[in-house]
Amino acid sequence: MVIKRDIYLDKLIDKKHNGLIKVVTGIRRCGKSYLLFELFKEHLLAEGTDKGHIIEIAFDSFENKRFRDPDVLYPYLKEQIKDDGMYYVLLDEVQLLGEFEAVLNSFIRMKNVDVYVTGSNARFLSKDVITEFRGRGDEIHMYPLSFAEFMSVYPGTKQDGWNGYMLYGGLPLVLGFSSPEEKIAFLKSLFEETYISDIVGRHKVRNRAELEELLNILSSAIGSLTNPAKLSATFKSVKQKVISNTTIQKYIGYLCDSFLIDSAIRYDIKGKKYIDTPVKYYFTDLGLRNARLNFRQLEETHAMENIIFNELKIRGFNVDVGVITQHASNEKGHGVRKQLEVDFVCNKGYKRYYIQSAYAIPDQVKMEQEQRSLMMIGDSFKKIIITKDAPAPYYNEDGVLVMSVYDFLLDARSLDI
Repeated sequence: MVIKRDIYLDKLIDKKHNGLIKVVTGIRRCGKSYLLFELFKEHLLAEGTDKGHIIEIAFDSFENKRFRDPDVLYPYLKEQIKDDGMYYVLLDEVQLLGEFEAVLNSFIRMKNVDVYVTGSNARFLSKDVITEFRGRGDEIHMYPLSFAEFMSVYPGTKQDGWNGYMLYGGLPLVLGFSSPEEKIAFLKSLFEETYISDIVGRHKVRNRAELEELLNILSSAIGSLTNPAKLSATFKSVKQKVISNTTIQKYIGYLCDSFLIDSAIRYDIKGKKYIDTPVKYYFTDLGLRNARLNFRQLEETHAMENIIFNELKIRGFNVDVGVITQHASNEKGHGVRKQLEVDFVCNKGYKRYYIQSAYAIPDQVKMEQEQRSLMMIGDSFKKIIITKDAPAPYYNEDGVLVMSVYDFLLDARSLDI
């Protein structure tokens, strides 16, 4: 099964020969190796690159274990470069290579070597691209399959595809299983044996049970505002455990570094400033989130919000949670202040969109409720409501664009209708 990942392939092609190390980051099993060793390699060969000028090493393969030693790898790569032609060095899971920053920096000084690497950990890669490569690294962040990518190979209707995508997520390997039992077993095993074990081993987590309990709590509350203090209180009241705010913050950092979860910070739209806490957390892949909860807690409202968040990130937006403060008087005439929420404030360059996720809008009362915060913003940027079903994208009488989640997800230009 060939799944096109043109968003990322085009980025790699655009960055060819730019003198920088191209670093593809993303959650494990999202398709980084396939992008590099299949799609990009196929592009190079189609462009006329000689096979001998493509050097590829997967560091997580047992047969390449010796190459994790930089004193073994560097001489080997040097031996492969036999002439002045352009060589493409493709390295998979480079965080397993000792002293990888020094090795990669040495190769970008060679004018006929173009380096591409993948990695699965932000602390090892995204941070070091800035600090160690000193402007010589160029990151391309990869996500699991978008709904459009998923549907490009899904044989059924978009409604059936939505149900499967919402339940089992977008990890490409999931599509290789035919039965629900196989998909569930794969996702649960992957979470336990790869993601959690990887985090515990890398960060030397002493209490794995605490980390797993935190994952359960975050999985149950996707899209809900929270902070370490609230999570600590939840541990104390529900789990009868005492865990400090500092420990919880540290665990959340580990989960973000491994790309399992992502966060959206609150932004005061009128005051034009960020509010540090609380924040919202979303899962990079809903299948993994559902596996964490043993496929029990499947609220479509929250799942849709999570999928919209991921799609906006895939499209390159910076995504925040919008806050609008409303001043009013109560029945006694006393001044009260109420905060209304805009689900997503999306920024990319000069573009900004305000987006509400509304699973169903059965009547005008619900429409007015969903768009109340949008109407209070007061600027000219586009306001959008994404709902589960809408006949076709349309602007209502208040100038708000209303569209179905299918139209939003399946058309990359949907926000500019």
